[in-house]
Amino acid sequence: MSAPARNASASVVSSWARPSRRTVERGLSILSPLVLLAIWEAGAIVGVVDTRFFPAPSTIFAALATLLQAGELQEHLLISLERIAVGFVLGAVPGIVLGLAIGLLPLVRAIVQPLVDATFPIPKIALLPMVIMLFGIGEGSKYAIIAIAVVFLVLINTEAGVRNIERIYLDVGRNYGASRLMFFTDIALPGALPMIMAGLKLGMGVALIIIVSAEFVGARNGIGYLIWNSWNTFQVDRMYAGLMVIALLGFASALLLAALERVLVPWRSAVRI
Repeated sequence: MSAPARNASASVVSSWARPSRRTVERGLSILSPLVLLAIWEAGAIVGVVDTRFFPAPSTIFAALATLLQAGELQEHLLISLERIAVGFVLGAVPGIVLGLAIGLLPLVRAIVQPLVDATFPIPKIALLPMVIMLFGIGEGSKYAIIAIAVVFLVLINTEAGVRNIERIYLDVGRNYGASRLMFFTDIALPGALPMIMAGLKLGMGVALIIIVSAEFVGARNGIGYLIWNSWNTFQVDRMYAGLMVIALLGFASALLLAALERVLVPWRSAVRI
């Protein structure tokens, strides 16, 4: 066999024997939670972990399976997902529009920015009593409190994205006679998309936190209610099952938004060292 052929063969064998960096990263992403669960299970078995407050993962999975078989988990999950989806859209859309306007229009910035700076630090869940007074104990209050929490994060990130757009793009738009609408749709929106996606990711995480908190005190269904009711009746395994569902929702939403970002912002790739 010639030297080039031997080198090519060795290269193929080496590529088969050595996994790619992406494969290693995915493997570690799957392995790390499994190792944590294994340590937790072992601690429960040997008695290091107090299973009254931290049930073994096997017990939690058994409670999760029982909830699934009874259909109770699906019912709570669908209700919470509907509340999250409606509230998230009600907060994200105005957040994007206002963020673009604040970033582009000094007059709007002068009017809205002080209000945002003053109200953003208020803990959003602290507004729940006021929201319930305004919208009642029904679904409207759940939608409203999620929208209030999401709108700030999306607005602030959108504004930052617009203000970080290089000045030359705005100047080119003016020189070519771009209309006010084109500044929004063709310059500001594409230029701010990476920051908008960051705001949406943060908003979704906060939406999950807020919906659970809101369902603690103002609902008779949903994942938050399941967690709170399980704690009140000291069914700790069911409580942890609800917490696990929230964690899975957070992971799934992160994957979904990351896939959406790859579609909407294809020019932004992850930095690799």
